[in-house]
Amino acid sequence: MKKAYRASLLRFDNAGLPVFDEDGLLVVAPDAAGRQRVVDAGSHAAVSPRHSDADVMHLPGRILAPGFVDMHIHFPQTDIIGAPSPGLLPWLENYTFPAESKFVDPAHSREVADVFFDELLRNGVTTSLTFATSHVASVDAFFESAQRRQLRMITGKVLQDRNSPDGVRDETEQSLIDTESLIRKWHNVDRLGYAITPRFAPTSTDAQMRGAGELAAKYGDTWIQSHVAENRDEVQWARELYPKSRSYLDVYAGFGLMRERAVYAHCIYIDDEDRRLMRETKTAAAVSPTSNLFLGSGFFDFGAADRIESPYGLASDVGGGTSFSPFHTMLAAYYVGREGQTKTGLSIPPSRLWWHHTGGAARSLGLDGVVGNLQPGCEADFLVLNPSATPLLARKTKLANTLEEMLFAMIVLGDDRLVERTVISQAG
Repeated sequence: MKKAYRASLLRFDNAGLPVFDEDGLLVVAPDAAGRQRVVDAGSHAAVSPRHSDADVMHLPGRILAPGFVDMHIHFPQTDIIGAPSPGLLPWLENYTFPAESKFVDPAHSREVADVFFDELLRNGVTTSLTFATSHVASVDAFFESAQRRQLRMITGKVLQDRNSPDGVRDETEQSLIDTESLIRKWHNVDRLGYAITPRFAPTSTDAQMRGAGELAAKYGDTWIQSHVAENRDEVQWARELYPKSRSYLDVYAGFGLMRERAVYAHCIYIDDEDRRLMRETKTAAAVSPTSNLFLGSGFFDFGAADRIESPYGLASDVGGGTSFSPFHTMLAAYYVGREGQTKTGLSIPPSRLWWHHTGGAARSLGLDGVVGNLQPGCEADFLVLNPSATPLLARKTKLANTLEEMLFAMIVLGDDRLVERTVISQAG
C-alpha cells in the first residue's frame, strides 16, 4: 500500500542543486522485495492527484529530508569520542588501540554496535561507510545489528599486520582469509556491503596491501576504505616507508586500491596530481572536519577539489570527530572552507554542504539514486525535521527569507533535537 507524507520537502536534482517544496508530498510504496521506495515527490498540488489512493500523513511545520550519509566513521571508537590528545599518533596509541583491542570479545562488540546505531539514527544518519576493528567479531556484530534494523550499512575488518600493538595487530595470511570469508558471508546480503579496509599504509606490510588489492580486483563491487595524508607526521612516516612512491596516495594506487567505491579519509596533504588521480579512478575523499580541527591535523582544500572535480563527501570520523551530528559536521566543514591562510578560503553554500552529506556522499560511494536523496526510485530512508525544535532555532528559521538562510540556520543551530524522526526503508 502506498503511503504519503505531507510536509515541506527537500531533495536534490542530478546536478546536486536543492529542490524545495514548501507544501510537498512524498509518496512511498514497497518494491518487489517489499522494501519501501520513493515513487513520487514534489508539490502537494502536483503530486496528490496522481495518488488519491495513498494513505496520507500530514506533518505541518515539518521538513522531510534525505537521510544523511556518513562517509567515514569508526564504530569501535564510540566510547573514546572526546578523548584529549596532543595529536593523531599519540591519540591512536593512548586511546584508540586500547579501546579497539576489546573488540575481540563478541559481547562487547554487540553492545557497542547497538549504541553506535542508536546514536546514528538519533542524529539522522541512515548510511555510513564504517571501520570495524581487526577482529572478526567486530564485523559480525556490526552487520548483525544493522541487519536487524534493516539499514544500508558498509563495514569491513581492519587490516593491520605491522607497526601496531598486541591486541589489534593481525597476521597477514589469516587476515586476508578472514576478509574473503566475511565478504562471502555479508556482502550484498539485504542492505549490507563489505569494505576492504587497510587501516593505513604504515600499518600494513606490502604482502597485506597486495592481498587487499587482489581481493579488491576479485570482488569489484565491494568498497575499499583507508586513511591518507591526515597529518604531517603520518605523511613523513609513509614517505620513509615507501620512498619509491610519488606520494602517499600513490602507495595505494601501486597496490590496486584506487577504483570506483574506494574512499580515503582526510586527503589534506595531497597535490593536484593526486586529485587528478582520484578523479580518474573515481576514488573519493571522506572529508572529516571536526576530527581534523580536534586533532589539529589541517584543513581540507575544498576549492582545489572542486577545481579538479575530485570526488568527496562529508564524514564525522567519530571518535576522532567530536560529534555524531551531521549538523556539527557541516558547520565544521564551513569553518574549514573559510580558512584562508593555508589555502584559498571560500564560503560553501549551505545547500552544498547538505548535498555533500546526503546525495553527494551517496554518489561518491557509488550509491547514487539508491540513498541520500528523495527522487523516485530511491530507497525511502528519510528524516522528519522540526525547524522549531529549540526556541532559538524556531525564531531563526521563521526569520529566514530564502532556502539557503533556512538551511544554514539548521546547520549552525541544529543537533539531534532537530531530527524528530528517522524513517528507514524497511521490508514487510
